Amino acid sequence: MSIRVDADACPKVIKEILFRAADRTATEVILVANSPLPTPPSPYIRSLQVEKGFDVADNTIVQQVEVGDLVITADIPLAAEVIEKGGVVLSPRGELLNKSNIKQRLGMRNFMEEMRSAGVDTGGPASFSQRDRQAFANQLDRWLQKNAQKN
Repeated sequence: MSIRVDADACPKVIKEILFRAADRTATEVILVANSPLPTPPSPYIRSLQVEKGFDVADNTIVQQVEVGDLVITADIPLAAEVIEKGGVVLSPRGELLNKSNIKQRLGMRNFMEEMRSAGVDTGGPASFSQRDRQAFANQLDRWLQKNAQKN
């Protein structure tokens, strides 16, 4: 089992949590991005730089994800593709996305996209908070504990 990160837009604090978890649990963490990303020296952490272009990083993640892998992303269409392939998705805000809630999230995302296209100011996401960070860390720990028992 590995953790793949849609890293271009992932908050730095989330990457730091992942780096500590990788070393603590000997879990592979792969950051996928269009630009070079610094990573701490660790046998469990690596960065994969892909070509610049629309959805190149997303497509790479979908191609490489295996059943049971964890993907960290806030990108709902990417999350839907990962779930379809049997992966598990965790947003940087700590929301676990799965077969039972992804269709609703995808529908809401598409609705909001239509509203923005029509010129409606829908605002942006709330600022990243300490609560979001804690929710992420808690969900990550649950996934790591569950998957450590399988190995």
